[in-house]
Amino acid sequence: MGFEGDQNPGAAYAMSEIPCRACPHRRQPAFKTGTPEQIDFIQTMKTGEETFEPSEVVTAEGAAETPLYTLLSGWAFRYRTLPDGRRQILNFLLPGDLIGVQANFLGEAAHGVESMGTTVFCRLARSKMWDLYRGYPELAFDVTWLTAHEEGLVDETLLSVGRRTAMERIATLLLYLYKRAAVIGMASDGVLETPLRQTHLADALGLSRAHVNETLGRLEKRGLFRFRRGRLEILNPKALESLADYYDQPLAPRPLL
Repeated sequence: MGFEGDQNPGAAYAMSEIPCRACPHRRQPAFKTGTPEQIDFIQTMKTGEETFEPSEVVTAEGAAETPLYTLLSGWAFRYRTLPDGRRQILNFLLPGDLIGVQANFLGEAAHGVESMGTTVFCRLARSKMWDLYRGYPELAFDVTWLTAHEEGLVDETLLSVGRRTAMERIATLLLYLYKRAAVIGMASDGVLETPLRQTHLADALGLSRAHVNETLGRLEKRGLFRFRRGRLEILNPKALESLADYYDQPLAPRPLL
């Protein structure tokens, strides 16, 4: 497990701008607050903030050295591609998500990460990971929890692609994304502004774009939601939950690194 390689060959880079203690996400119920000592240590890990433009590769598949990031603002997704260019989106990333831990264990990035819209990432020094594990075991457990949680999201994607109908797949994903966005203050009153497009849905759910378009139309005719130009409106949440077999259960507070 190597944590060296803190040099960045890529995106626009700046020194730290938002102190970790002032991070707006720490005030959201979706995240654990952390102790003052933990937050101060995370501040020593943060080396800057990087901005990526829409559809820009944040980390490349198979890269030997990948940065360690926390998504500060915007949307992104993890993906794998086949030799012929077909892409499978593994899961979507929202502010607070940690990126790059798996590569430290595997020796290379098993998946790529791409931005959706303009995104800002907090860059963390991988060389500090050993200090984290030695000096802050509870925080180290949180990192392990985040890695296991991401594994669970991939399992859920596999279940959708393998067993759910097209209508169930779309309903489940839209509900999940709305719920995640709502608990971090990015959605309210049934409305979510998102860079999500039909192409993303197709790549995440194993459907053609034509099938996604047709299925969205069928769901909208039922009055369940409206999805237009990056604006998702949940019109009948109970019916949508019933279709998806996905009911409103509180999400446990997530660690924030």
